[in-house]
Amino acid sequence: MQGSRLEKLLEFIQNEPNDEFLKYALATEYLKLNDTEKALTYYEDLVNNHPDYTGTYYHLGKLYEALNRKEEAIKIYETGMRITREKRDMHAFSELQAAYNSATGLYGDEDDDY
Repeated sequence: MQGSRLEKLLEFIQNEPNDEFLKYALATEYLKLNDTEKALTYYEDLVNNHPDYTGTYYHLGKLYEALNRKEEAIKIYETGMRITREKRDMHAFSELQAAYNSATGLYGDEDDDY
């Protein structure tokens, strides 16, 4: 079933290559399929070409963390917090702030040894 969903999304993106939602959906689908390279490609495209698509920042940051790219994750969280604050999207801002605090060690001790 996941393969058919991916195929449909790929068909849709051919007709609408700049659609932010389709790019986000493809990134998420590739992540579910453990294809981190393709997921990264779509998430990074979104932050570079559609910076106001705020949902991307949290997921890209988490993916960077999973890939042991912590500094990049922190920068993405910071950028996302700035953009969500400017857009007054306080729900997204608070989620990004919590992820940022966790990544920088402001919450808890679990990352203190790294």
